[in-house]
Amino acid sequence: MPDETLRARLDAATKQLEAPLAVIDLAAFDRNADDLVRRAAGRPIRVASKSLRCRFLLERALRRDGFAGVMAYSLPEALWLAGEWAGTDLGDVDLLVAYPTVDHTALRRLAADDHARRLVTIMVDSVAHLDLVDAALGDGHPEIRVCLELDVSWRPLLGRDFAHIGARRSPVFTAAQAESLASVIRGRPGFRLAGLMGYEGQIAGLGDEPAGKPVMGAVLRWVQDRSARELNGRRAAAVRRIGGLEFVNGGGTGSIETTGFDDSVTEFAAGSGLVGPALFDNYRRFAPDPAVLFALPVVRKPRRRTATLFSGGYIASGPTGRDRAPAPYLPAGLSLTGTEGAGEVQTPVNGRAARDLRVGDRVWLRHSKAGELAERFTEYHVLEDDRVTRTVPTYRGEGRCFG
Repeated sequence: MPDETLRARLDAATKQLEAPLAVIDLAAFDRNADDLVRRAAGRPIRVASKSLRCRFLLERALRRDGFAGVMAYSLPEALWLAGEWAGTDLGDVDLLVAYPTVDHTALRRLAADDHARRLVTIMVDSVAHLDLVDAALGDGHPEIRVCLELDVSWRPLLGRDFAHIGARRSPVFTAAQAESLASVIRGRPGFRLAGLMGYEGQIAGLGDEPAGKPVMGAVLRWVQDRSARELNGRRAAAVRRIGGLEFVNGGGTGSIETTGFDDSVTEFAAGSGLVGPALFDNYRRFAPDPAVLFALPVVRKPRRRTATLFSGGYIASGPTGRDRAPAPYLPAGLSLTGTEGAGEVQTPVNGRAARDLRVGDRVWLRHSKAGELAERFTEYHVLEDDRVTRTVPTYRGEGRCFG
């Protein structure tokens, strides 16, 4: 249950600002960062930029001990960050692009920029990706750093694809397939194999203790335990067979402990754990503080136990369901309605706490996922102690949208 004193603190700190608005609680962000570093137990954490989408927060994390490098979600984003940080203390931060790119223009920009080409690594999982780079850049192009993505889902029926638990990502599943593609990359002019990456979403992205669902939790833990055991052996075998890698990236906020059992992993990827969105409330091993919150104003009181808020339809990506809607947080005890949910221009909330809400009051909510709120707000107000000390732009606020 959230501390109601936090609501008074938030309201007082932002009383001169107009809602809707979003805040970043810097103390909570820093506590979450410290906890991620503790869980990583000495291995560096690469910051997943899609979970922040705000340069101020990326830079704050990268300047803390235990964090090194960025996992970008698009090549244009990585090029932009490399350019923005050139000549600063973050000028040598390496940038791994987590998803394959088919952007010819961005590839040409990468090839033409010696500084970026030294820092940026793009993702591949097939010869088709190499062919596309060659088609974009032509013969004799400069060396492009690439990372091979291993499919780290779980196939419990003897590795057969008709039983697949996890995200549909790379077609490279076995250690032999990884070794074969690595050999092709190393034998192809204009490419340098730098690393191996795998994101075990079936472990990292699914809370293993869903509230009020003990049976589902037990099933999830059983699946995740067996998936982790199989993966750690298969990934380690792939790393041995490939050899000579600069880095092996694994995990996510929800799987640092299980990924850490694999000694072949040299670094973790994490981002959501810095923010503490609502989807990350259901894990046994960790409990991040809600560090990013947003406020919507009460614009109507259609009845005593209902308050209608302006805006709020900030629905998260993924399979459609109630867990993708924003969660009312303060005052405690409010819930979305089953008929309207979070709406484009109005969001009614029900509950006993609504009785004390008046037109003009604020309700504080949490987004379901971490970085997507930054697509709705152009700025975050930075809360330190009991006051807003600065306002920082999100990617959107800097005029950037990377998909």
